[in-house]
Amino acid sequence: MTPLGTRITTWLSGNYIGRDEFGNRYYEARSLKLRQGNARKRWVLYEGMAEPSKVPPQWHGWLHYTHAAPLATGKRYGWQKDHLPNLTGTVRRYLPKGHLLGRAKRAPATADYQPWKPE
Repeated sequence: MTPLGTRITTWLSGNYIGRDEFGNRYYEARSLKLRQGNARKRWVLYEGMAEPSKVPPQWHGWLHYTHAAPLATGKRYGWQKDHLPNLTGTVRRYLPKGHLLGRAKRAPATADYQPWKPE
């Protein structure tokens, strides 16, 4: 949920730029009073929970002043995957093979391991 102060600032001094496929809305400051360096400040109001990993690449470039305007969606390649939210801290998080919290058993250590023994 967007904080009340951000919504008021957006309503008073934000210029709506567009919306992405996740429903996030992007804004730019109307005046140069709200600026970063010589550029107008830009921000995003997230749809639902604030999840920065939901910002698509074309909008990320615009937010960080890499592009003057958000890029068109364009062609997708076969190797590109659909967006997944950041799953850290959830049941669906990534656990590498052999992790203590995972179900798989770790492979035994290779024979080249020599434990240190004090003499």
